[in-house]
Amino acid sequence: MGERRFDSDFVRDCLSILRTKTDGRMVHRRRFLGALALLGAAPVALRFTPVHAASDELVIVNWGGDAVPAFEGILAKPFAEANPDIYPIVDGAGPSSGRIKAMVESGAVVWDVCDRNLPASLELGRQDLLEKVDWNIVDPDKLRDVHRTDWGVGSYLYSFVITWDRSRLGEAPPMTWADFWNTKDFPGTRTLRNNIEGMLEAALMADGVAPEDVYPIDVERALEKVREIKEHTLFWTSGSQSQELFRNEEVVLGNLWHTRSLLLRDETGGRVDFHFNQGILFAGAWIVPKGNPAGAKVWDFVAFAQDPESQVALFRSLGNGPINPEASALVPEELQASDPGNPENFARQLAADSEWYAEHYAEVLNRYTDLIAS
Repeated sequence: MGERRFDSDFVRDCLSILRTKTDGRMVHRRRFLGALALLGAAPVALRFTPVHAASDELVIVNWGGDAVPAFEGILAKPFAEANPDIYPIVDGAGPSSGRIKAMVESGAVVWDVCDRNLPASLELGRQDLLEKVDWNIVDPDKLRDVHRTDWGVGSYLYSFVITWDRSRLGEAPPMTWADFWNTKDFPGTRTLRNNIEGMLEAALMADGVAPEDVYPIDVERALEKVREIKEHTLFWTSGSQSQELFRNEEVVLGNLWHTRSLLLRDETGGRVDFHFNQGILFAGAWIVPKGNPAGAKVWDFVAFAQDPESQVALFRSLGNGPINPEASALVPEELQASDPGNPENFARQLAADSEWYAEHYAEVLNRYTDLIAS
């Protein structure tokens, strides 16, 4: 499913809002040019020339919410203290592929490093929209081979996991995706995401495919398996909705992000629980838009973010698992069972194939969306 295009009325309305918000105040040039670029409205004279940003700024872009203060306190502030000539700024604007593409193609790049994932690094990198990683500065030995690409540096781990309601299913939990699909022994409504990530892999394992044989995904087989359980399933569209479905006791089983499952376990006192068996493990990644204003200095930040103690601090704050294998030994004992990168948990999971997603995501997502909407 392609990213929505802005129509001209929407562009004009956004520009109007921008003018209203900045009336009587100084406009930060990088942000202003970035806003214009995202709307396809950057002045022609600026579209094909670099943005002349303050030389000491480094803009780190994530998806907003609690991640902004977490990145500020755990990454940006310590990096600034260690590098007093650089001023890092955390921006929660949401670095979608469409926005990155618009910035690069307009010549109005205002972001330096973005919180994305490894498939996006391949997809955008192959379109010449990203800078290649400088592995002379970033340490490849602080990553497993599966967690780096030419354009992406693994930043954290997150999993799709089997989550269940003990009060309704008892103390013998569903341990496999085959159990998840077994509506006879585990009756009740399930929930899957309205996106293919982690869902098609689960469907194939439920159908008897060994984890090591899941990729390349047999799309027809996976979709047929989803169709089989569709009448027993609600499809969540956001992490908060997946959590709400369990809070309201609308579902007994779910394929959820482990971070939401953690929250549910804590807030319900263990009534809702999860495990990492047959979890589907994805990696966030740092990516750098082509022509980023801070230039090569950005790789110093990415290398800084490989610090295992910082990654453990982010795990404690946000629930995202540390990706540097050295971090596992630093995770407090009481949190090790909740860490997707813990060696025991890691071994029980299937690592997502970034190459498959980079090549097939859009087409297969359309087919999946049509199936669950029909």
